[in-house]
Amino acid sequence: MRQEIYMAREIETKCIHLEEAEGALNHFGAMAYPIYQSATYAHPGVGQSTGYDYSRLQNPTREHLEKTVASLENGIDALAFSSGMAAITLMMELFKPGDHLIVDADLYGGSIRLFNHVSEKNGIEFSSVDCHKENVAAYIRENTKAVYIETPTNPMMNVTDIKALAEITKKHNILLIVDNTFLSPYFQNPLNLGADIVVHSGTKYLGGHNDTLAGFLVTNREDISERFRFLIKTTGAGLAPFDCFLIQRGIKTLGVRMDRAQENAIEIAKWLKEQDIVKKVVYPGFKEHPGYEIMKKQARGFGAMLTFELTKKEYAINILEKVRMIKYAESLGGVETLITYPMTQTHADVPEHIRKQNGITDCVLRMSVGIENVKDLLNELEEVFAEVRGE
Repeated sequence: MRQEIYMAREIETKCIHLEEAEGALNHFGAMAYPIYQSATYAHPGVGQSTGYDYSRLQNPTREHLEKTVASLENGIDALAFSSGMAAITLMMELFKPGDHLIVDADLYGGSIRLFNHVSEKNGIEFSSVDCHKENVAAYIRENTKAVYIETPTNPMMNVTDIKALAEITKKHNILLIVDNTFLSPYFQNPLNLGADIVVHSGTKYLGGHNDTLAGFLVTNREDISERFRFLIKTTGAGLAPFDCFLIQRGIKTLGVRMDRAQENAIEIAKWLKEQDIVKKVVYPGFKEHPGYEIMKKQARGFGAMLTFELTKKEYAINILEKVRMIKYAESLGGVETLITYPMTQTHADVPEHIRKQNGITDCVLRMSVGIENVKDLLNELEEVFAEVRGE
């Protein structure tokens, strides 16, 4: 009965309260879960354990965070890693030489770098597919083991129908892996739609303050959970206690941050559409976006990420050099608004022909909208754009 009540709780509440910890006084009533900064743990006796033996295997602070993230994604298990790329790297250990994966053509540059320079070297084959518009089933081979997508994608904001793709992967008995970083569990829950594994860069919206790195893998399958647990204790990529504390603290405000950032993003996207030096604005909250109806069906919001293309490369460069409160920086998902140049930052290692194919030109900028007062953000953009125009 208590579990049913817990599952019925709204996500804002689940960000703050882990049901199984309620009523417990074993941490002296502390409102913030303690940082267990210990590498090892004493045994009560031979053959006995407190439940913790060595922090590479598990740490109480990390376990508390993992249970929180599993709850937010409605999974049975979540594992916390030292970065998002550490999480994806371990996930790739599910596969062996000769296995084939279908991956979305528009992915974060770090994922593409890993697949091209590490996974392929280890004998894994890839097919790069526009999963939002192509027939993924046509690319499935006898040795295909998984489909890996982002939705929306980074940075071109393509939207894939997770439920429809899950029907294909289940029919062929292969895994569906979804990177849910851009929307966070607050706006989207891929496991509910048929995914087997969810990936997060916890550095982004889950942490929310640009002060630490983290990554997560979440699953609703016991066999995958068991395999991940074996791999994380073997490879030692688990998140350190203090970083777990910071991410847990960030999650408590996930709901209010996502709502505010999305409100700001919508206003900025509308403003950008009216600018004569802007050729295109890509935001899935616009009705003309090809993925708009899918987003309405599978997500609870459109997020705070947007991409826009200027009419000239010089305009893009000048904007990056003239912003002040808005920061020209990599990453996303923090309380601060950041603007990024995919060509030289997030996608610098992506082959040029793939960048061009995906629409990532030297005129494209990506913006992660923060929670500042939107009037201040618009005022700065107006000043910067006026300077860029030479007004």
